[in-house]
Amino acid sequence: MAAVVAFNLRSLPQRARTSFVIVIGIAGVVAVLISVLSLSTGLVHALAATGRPDRAIVLHKEAGNEVSSSLPRQTVFTILEEPGIARDGAGKPIASAETLASINIPRRDSGALGALTLRGVSPQAFELRPELRLTAGRLFKPGLRELIAGGAAQERYRGLVVGSRILFDENEWTVVGAFSSSGGAHDSELFADADTVLSTYHRTAFNSVTVKLEGPGALTALNGAVSKDSTLQVSARTETQYYEQESQTFAKLLAFIAYFVGAIMAIGAVFAALNTMYSAVSTRTTEIATLRAIGFGAAAVVASVIVEALLLALIGAAIGAAAAWIAFDGNTVGTISGGNNDLAQVIFHLRIGPGLIATGILWACVVGLIGGLLPALRAARVPVAMALRAV
Repeated sequence: MAAVVAFNLRSLPQRARTSFVIVIGIAGVVAVLISVLSLSTGLVHALAATGRPDRAIVLHKEAGNEVSSSLPRQTVFTILEEPGIARDGAGKPIASAETLASINIPRRDSGALGALTLRGVSPQAFELRPELRLTAGRLFKPGLRELIAGGAAQERYRGLVVGSRILFDENEWTVVGAFSSSGGAHDSELFADADTVLSTYHRTAFNSVTVKLEGPGALTALNGAVSKDSTLQVSARTETQYYEQESQTFAKLLAFIAYFVGAIMAIGAVFAALNTMYSAVSTRTTEIATLRAIGFGAAAVVASVIVEALLLALIGAAIGAAAAWIAFDGNTVGTISGGNNDLAQVIFHLRIGPGLIATGILWACVVGLIGGLLPALRAARVPVAMALRAV
């Protein structure tokens, strides 16, 4: 069997032109599949970097996300007095009552208006989120229309350089600083004082309250306390749970698109492989019959054809994966995050890692196996005497 496989592979350069059809077809399948799946991977990684299990986000009980949640100021004060919330040295709860607003400012690449999230936060936001790091300028001052911009937002949108003034919704704001959230979703946002944002947009309610948990069991204690208070209609979950849920719907949609488009292209690649391998078997009928006549079994012939198809598939997979990695890995894209959340845009980097490459290789091997199996069986079933008489 090894001898027949080696003999078949040595003759492969003689069929380079027809073999090229299989390689290019499978390379296209792998490149498209990996590229679309990298969107899902990048989004999930960005949201995973945002959430932490030692923080909880409190929303209205009937709200699925921050945008659809509304918490009156008195409700926020009541929440902050509940058990399970960590406190600083002065006894104040480590928490941030937050409100969201959608703004439109020009993008760097096209100049077209793009949606961006302005997040109003409490003074303890940086103590609550130690991963936030001021990279330039200073923090905003309460009561003033000042904001700080996330690094990803600065890269994608115009007018967010420290010291610049931007106008949106007929209000002028000054960019006084820039920050990083270590690749998390907050890099896509602008931060400002929560009360100033509420006043600017004539609101009286916050969207959410994010709190630091005291330790194990704190979330259970917090939920138990708020559920017993008839004046509260809220629930709490860890940030990890919240952002996993936020990314789930969009990630599933992207995965469906990737596999659907990949499947259609894979079917085309299978037919190309079948046609090419049938052609190769047809031109080698006498050669295969001769091998059979001198004692090589049908299994060796089948193995040689399948190995050839798999080798071409792997070459195609390598080309497709390399093309996707060169063209897309590390690229910055923006999207609308999670489920019914039509406000919060997340800017993230496409990520093409070993897992996606392995998925592409697996798909290529399946295409190669299907494309080589039927021609291999046909080659093994050709009657030796009939093939030799055709010489």
